[in-house]
Amino acid sequence: MTDTKDAAPGALTFETDRGASRSVWIAAAILVGIVGWMGSGFVAPAETEAEPEATETAEALPASVVVQTVTAEDVTLTFQAEGQAQPDRDTSLRASATGDVAEVLIEKGAIVETGDVLARLSDTRARADIARAEEDQARAQREIDSAQALLDRGVGTADRVADARATLATAQAQVANAREALADLNIVAPFGGRVETLSLDEGGFVSAGEEVGRIVDNRPLTVAIQVPQQVLNRIETGQSAEVQFITGETREGTVTFVGTSAAAETRTFLAEIEVANEDGAIPAGISAEVVIPTGTAQAQFLSPSIVSLDPQGEIGVKTVEDEIVRFYPIEIVKAELSGVWATGLPETAPIITIGQGFVQEGERVRVQTASESEPELAEVASDAASELAGDDDQ
Repeated sequence: MTDTKDAAPGALTFETDRGASRSVWIAAAILVGIVGWMGSGFVAPAETEAEPEATETAEALPASVVVQTVTAEDVTLTFQAEGQAQPDRDTSLRASATGDVAEVLIEKGAIVETGDVLARLSDTRARADIARAEEDQARAQREIDSAQALLDRGVGTADRVADARATLATAQAQVANAREALADLNIVAPFGGRVETLSLDEGGFVSAGEEVGRIVDNRPLTVAIQVPQQVLNRIETGQSAEVQFITGETREGTVTFVGTSAAAETRTFLAEIEVANEDGAIPAGISAEVVIPTGTAQAQFLSPSIVSLDPQGEIGVKTVEDEIVRFYPIEIVKAELSGVWATGLPETAPIITIGQGFVQEGERVRVQTASESEPELAEVASDAASELAGDDDQ
């Protein structure tokens, strides 16, 4: 204890004991030991945390895809369009003369041939005109005979003979006109076909030029279609075509006309296909679907589900070459219910059939063939979905 003899009265003072500092050093040593022990707890786990890194590396393996090899085949290219069946000929029936209808020889819907008489107008006046014209012709003939006889005896003149001949020619022309007027009283079929309409009744009156009916010839039929300008060079006259009518009947046809001037509104060209219809069973005016073979090409058959777009919006499919994804632009040349035929791929191409939506061009992938992957399709799809979810989280 400190000597307090020299200290001021009433003040207490203390002096540190040298042995008391040992406890401070002991406490500091203990504290350092505890800190060291706690620090050692972070070293060991650091080694075990290397396992998640290994796991992350394992999870970073390339995506799995299923590949199926397709080989190009010869496929017949076709152009398909819808059109309308039109009759070969369709015209109105008109009266050539004026008069009363004396007789109607056919009914609406009748099948007629060229020159068949459909109806007759009253010929009373026409026959009278013929009789008068024939009488004038006979008189003119007698006149010329007399003038010629006088000229032969030397008591007649050549002018009289010439006048008589002129008179005879006029009379002959009148006879011809009268007979033609009689023929015009018959309303005849201009061509063979079916009488679609007929507005004649016995006792009715018609005027020259009046429409009295309509006749249609659908033997053969003509199917008119519109051809887009992109495929115009593939359609030529003489090509065969298959025509399926809305009634269910299918007939073979031939391209008989291809237009050379596009419609201003649609930029399409008219083409016509002639279809035999000798029995007249297929009516005109119905809808028809036309398929025209236009050549052959080497193409692969693809499922629509594997067709995708690249970042530029170009249509194509993804293949695998040396475990690297490659995108091939394609052109669809023919479509069917179960898939499409496309060109643009190599002759033999390993296309990605499962997982193509989760990989990009240039990416490395793990490849499984379609036959090997059948038992594992669900697992592959699950892995692909997990990988996509992981990409979304990042």
